[in-house]
Amino acid sequence: MDLYVTNHLEAVSASGLRDARCGKLTARARSVQLNHRHYRQCKSVCDHAYTQANIRRQVPSEPRRVNSKAFWKLKQQIMAQNALFGMGNPLLDISAVVDKDFLDKYGLKPNDQILAEEKHKALFDEIAKKSKVEYHAGGSTQNSVKIAQWMIQEPHKVATFFGCIGTDHFGEILKQKAAEAHVDAHYYEQSQEPTGTCAACITGDNRSLVANLAAANCYNKEKHLDVDSNWGLVEKARVYYIAGFFLTVSPESILKVAKHASDNNKIFGLNLSAPFISQFFKEPLMKVMPYVDIIFGNETEAATFAKEQSFETEDITEIARRVQLLPKVNKNRQRIVVFTQGSEDTVATVGDKVKRFPVLDIDQNDIVDTNGAGDAFVGGFLSELVQEKPLEECIRAGHYAANVIIRRVGCTFPEKPDFC
Repeated sequence: MDLYVTNHLEAVSASGLRDARCGKLTARARSVQLNHRHYRQCKSVCDHAYTQANIRRQVPSEPRRVNSKAFWKLKQQIMAQNALFGMGNPLLDISAVVDKDFLDKYGLKPNDQILAEEKHKALFDEIAKKSKVEYHAGGSTQNSVKIAQWMIQEPHKVATFFGCIGTDHFGEILKQKAAEAHVDAHYYEQSQEPTGTCAACITGDNRSLVANLAAANCYNKEKHLDVDSNWGLVEKARVYYIAGFFLTVSPESILKVAKHASDNNKIFGLNLSAPFISQFFKEPLMKVMPYVDIIFGNETEAATFAKEQSFETEDITEIARRVQLLPKVNKNRQRIVVFTQGSEDTVATVGDKVKRFPVLDIDQNDIVDTNGAGDAFVGGFLSELVQEKPLEECIRAGHYAANVIIRRVGCTFPEKPDFC
């Protein structure tokens, strides 16, 4: 579809990131018949171009036709590969329909979530032999960057991911699935532990999840993050996100990335992830907190964090305010706090205020699986954040992504988003 915009947009697309007097574009674009979605896209692209400009030229005032191919080419210039960096515990999600005998064999309940014990080790190979088995690249952070990439669509490999896997068959499948999701995954591969897996044993409408972290626990900073070629990808990014789960594996890796982001005025995001992180990994969590620009969590995680920090309040608005005011190294960025509450309003700090953002309505009968909702929200949020969209748009995208994922089994999504 062709877009009618002013020559200001044509000037930017024709000559790269030039000063096209984008303030004028905003006024002129309103006089041209653009639908709201395309207007917002064009304005965002040109606003970014304006900030990067170092060449000025006079542009004509008559509107001309710029086709969508030129528009997307410009977007790809701005949306560089490896702009979003994630690091965490990669898991290969394995889903298959099983029967009651299978559950009984491994002592599983129809609807449950457990960590694998020794008696479950053979389960993963057995479920992989089932008919119609499905594989997906999983793990909290990898889910989020995968969803961010899905929301962005093009260019591919905007999202980078680091984590540890084994040199085995499941590791090869995980690499393949990450590539299919267009995520630029660079795994640390070792042979001591097998690739981390999460089996979803499906019986009717029930799902019994069995997770074996295995290699995900073996990430080695010196042998991977510190390698020049890998650290170059870290330096290339503008936005960073790590789930709190990784504090149990390599807090020193998180701290190195967080300090880099802070020193270079980039954006570093962290997720509280689970109550036990605030309870039992308080020391590494609070070491990285001064470098955190955006903190994510749900209402339970927020309450636990507040209790462990002796905030002496259970009010989520006050908790958000207190978290925002925790010590911070980079004073150029005010910390943003985002707490989701399931079907209730999302609470977020906006400047010095705390605001509530309603989630999208959904019929309870349409909800299939809420396990990936938190990861999906963050993924949607990051997809707009890396495009330098306002906080309100980031939250709106997060709500959209979560709304899509809870209608499906596992952290999966359709071929393309219809977010606008």
